[in-house]
Amino acid sequence: MTLVTVLDYAGVAVFAATGALAASRKQLDIIGFLFLAAATGVGGGTLRDLILNIPVFWIGNRDYVLICVAVAIIVFFTAHLVESRYRLLLWLDAVGLAAFCVMGADKASTITGSPVVAIVMGTLTATFGGILRDLLAGEPSVLLRPEIYVSAALAGASVFTLGDMAGLAQPVSALAGFAVAFAVRGGALKFGWSIPAYKARPGRRPEDIP
Repeated sequence: MTLVTVLDYAGVAVFAATGALAASRKQLDIIGFLFLAAATGVGGGTLRDLILNIPVFWIGNRDYVLICVAVAIIVFFTAHLVESRYRLLLWLDAVGLAAFCVMGADKASTITGSPVVAIVMGTLTATFGGILRDLLAGEPSVLLRPEIYVSAALAGASVFTLGDMAGLAQPVSALAGFAVAFAVRGGALKFGWSIPAYKARPGRRPEDIP
């Protein structure tokens, strides 16, 4: 089993856990836990495969769905033990994001051979599951939080892809991409790192336009 495969399974598991934690915050039943865990765990990879026009990864390998089911059940019985479930959700999301940006970039690179597509697909794979989770659970979207999110996935996917292009061994590139993505997202969570936001300015009056 390669490191990218390990990151793939790990990413599904931790994203499924964030979906189940979101379900616990909404006090849903076990079916709600299963649904949110599965949607979050496989959502990003499903969209990636549809865009790349390849067989959806979890249809040919039921292990991914079984992982989501197992994680949902575990969280259903243990979520009450966690003091701050939303904080845990965000940190697990950071781990899943770091794993999926590498895995998504690797798969897209293998399929298309394009570094640009690899970076875009890595970023999409890493972020869409979290966005879908928040949308379905009615939680504030991670995209609307002030600290860095998508940029962390973009950084990790870029580091992995550049390392791959430079001829580094895949485990080295994968670990580097994972570490950069997690460091950026983790730093954003801990220290509030953010990219300067757009500041509204008064528009020009029609008579001032030449």
